[in-house]
Amino acid sequence: MKRALFSTYVWICFGTLFLTYFIFISIIFILTAPFDKFRMITNRVLGTMAWCMMRVSPGWKMQMEGAEKFDPSKPTVFIANHQSFLDIPFIYQLPWKMKWVVKHSMTYIPVMGWLVKLTGHLTINRSSKGALRKLDNLVEPIKNLVPVMIFPEGTRSLDGKIKSFKNGAFLLALEHGFTIQPIVIDGAYSALASGSKLFNTPSNFKLKVLDSIDSTKFESMEALKSHCRETLIKAHEELTST
Repeated sequence: MKRALFSTYVWICFGTLFLTYFIFISIIFILTAPFDKFRMITNRVLGTMAWCMMRVSPGWKMQMEGAEKFDPSKPTVFIANHQSFLDIPFIYQLPWKMKWVVKHSMTYIPVMGWLVKLTGHLTINRSSKGALRKLDNLVEPIKNLVPVMIFPEGTRSLDGKIKSFKNGAFLLALEHGFTIQPIVIDGAYSALASGSKLFNTPSNFKLKVLDSIDSTKFESMEALKSHCRETLIKAHEELTST
C-alpha cells in the first residue's frame, strides 16, 4: 500500500513537471529556433526538469564520479548500460548536456514525445532498415563538439544485467574516428524496474564516467563493440560491489 501511494505521488510530480516544462520549453523553442541549430538551449532547460525529477523522493541518493574524464574538446559518443526509465534523468545530472538517441515509439507518448522533438534529440525505429543511416544525422553535431548519448543495448534490461550491444554507436565512432566515453550506472533498476509502474524508495543511484576509448585504435567494429561491452560489464561489477 505504501509503495502504491509513493508511486502515485511520484507519477503526479512527474506529470506536473512534464506539463509545466512543455509549456516553458515550447516558448523557448520559438524564441531560440532561428539561431540554436542543435537545440542546446532547450536541452539545458530540460536538464532542470531532470534535476527536479531526481529530487521528488528524499530516499533517492545519488553518487557520481569521473566527470573530469570527459574532454569536451574531443568529438564524443557516450555509451551507457540501460536499466530503467530513470536512467535518463539520472544521467542528465552530469554537468554537460548531450543529444540523445531514443526509441521512435517515445514520440507517440503525449508531452514526453513532444519534449523529445523540441529539445533536438534523435529518434530511431530500431526495426527499420534505415535506422543505421539515420545515425548520420548525429555526425554534424558531434563534429561541432555536441556529445551524443546512446544506449547500445537498445532497450532497458529486464534484470539489471548488461545485455548484448547493437552496432550503431560503434559503427558511428569507427567511421568518423569519434571518441567513445563509457558511463556505467546502477540503482535505477531497483528504483523502477523495466515494465513496472511502481517505484521503490530508498534507492542508491550510482554513476561512474570511465576512461575514454580511442576508436581509431580498433581494426573492426566487432572488436570495438566487444571491448566496450567487456569494459562496461567489469565496471558494473565493481560498482555494484561497493
